[in-house]
Parts: sequence; C-alpha cells; structure tokens
Amino acid sequence: VQLQASGGGLVQAGGSLRLSCAFSGSIFGFNVMGWYRQTPGNQRELVASITSGGSTNYVDSVKGRFTISRDNAKKTVYLQLNSLKPEDTAVYYCNIRNGIRNFWGQGTQVTVSS
Repeated sequence: VQLQASGGGLVQAGGSLRLSCAFSGSIFGFNVMGWYRQTPGNQRELVASITSGGSTNYVDSVKGRFTISRDNAKKTVYLQLNSLKPEDTAVYYCNIRNGIRNFWGQGTQVTVSS
C-alpha cells in the first residue's frame, strides 16, 4: 500500500486548507485512516482519525476547526483545516492502520503565518 498526500501550503492565520491522501493497493476489513503532524524536535502526534465504520477522533486542540473524512470509492482520506493558527504549522502525514499493517505517506508542509 502506498499513500500520496497533497494539499499543504502557506496560509494566513484564520485561513483554510484541505489535505488529501490517496492510497493505492488493497486494505481489508477494519482499518483506521489518520492524519498526524510533526514539528522539529517533537514527536509525531495524532491530529485526527477515522475508522472504516466512520467513527472519528480528534486531538483537543483541533476540535471544532478540523474535519476528517474519507471516500472509500476514491481510496482517499481528507482533512479540512479551518480557522488555522500559527501553532498548526507542521508537516502533516497520513496513515493507514489495517490489522498489523501500518502505512505512512510522505509529509505535506502546512505553514500558518500570523
């Protein structure tokens, strides 16, 4: 399974971006698709996740501002980022967990200027 992320960029505080992550290959049964982010010197943190059943989970700092969704037919997971803050600046990574398998996409940079 390979994942290709896109949609990052530079935006002013208060602005919006939409990240996309398309995957190729096959996943079977229950799976979780997620977005993580990482800043220099810090560990990668889970931002949002969505199960194959549609249940979502968000880190507290993005609740009410970010929305994760998935289109299974297009094999794509999205992250809508609204009301962006400078502290949201990071490299964002998409991820799929499927049983014992764990796949990562390349990162996409999100930079929010104040």
